[in-house]
Amino acid sequence: MLNQVIPLPAFLDNYIWCLRNATDALVVDPGDAEPVFAYLKQERLRLRAILVTHHHADHVGGVEALLAEYNVPVFGPASETIPGRTRALREGDTVVVDALDVTFRILDVPGHTAGHIAYFAPGILFCGDTLFSAGCGRLFEGTPAQMMASLAKFAALPGPTRVYCTHEYTAANIRFARTVDPDNLDLADRERDVRAARDAGTPSLPSTITTELDTNPFLRVHRPEIAAAAARHANRLLATPVDAFTVLREWKNRF
Repeated sequence: MLNQVIPLPAFLDNYIWCLRNATDALVVDPGDAEPVFAYLKQERLRLRAILVTHHHADHVGGVEALLAEYNVPVFGPASETIPGRTRALREGDTVVVDALDVTFRILDVPGHTAGHIAYFAPGILFCGDTLFSAGCGRLFEGTPAQMMASLAKFAALPGPTRVYCTHEYTAANIRFARTVDPDNLDLADRERDVRAARDAGTPSLPSTITTELDTNPFLRVHRPEIAAAAARHANRLLATPVDAFTVLREWKNRF
């Protein structure tokens, strides 16, 4: 059995991502242990590792309960406090999980939090709360310039890379994106696809890097139509893409 990525719903709109093969699994950002316990038991899987992107409770709240049952490594950002962390990670580090034959490269992606990291393997991006489908995370600890730089790292990844965001925010993000970018036909198509998925009770995720480059206004602030929309909303001239991004993020906060 080849590796699969399975969404384990948690709380109101979180996904705990489970990368698995026929016998083994790892989980990403387990804010709640119970969905993980239930899935591992149902599928008779051995937990091999826990990957954490940042310190928020809805991403780490289940780590200690999982460690009480499974003796596994916990990987997390070096500059944040992560419960049970056994290895602190920075950009350029790698994580190898032999049981799943997967190697992740670490990206530093501050913005949502100061020490946020992401995990990239060929075809897979676990991006935490930095990138959402058609959106991005709120700036709780970082700056607009930091978030733009973090998103630029994602934008440079191969287009087919599947993007595993950790919240089901796509429909709400698309409503905002269509306000900013109403003439974007790719975005209109994406809205129809997401509505159909959600009506069927299935996740809108994963997305892909190509889809995000085509439809996510936060990855498109360099485009004249996005910059112009931000300037109209602010009712002032915006001198740089960072200025446009700042307006866009504040606009979304209040949308």
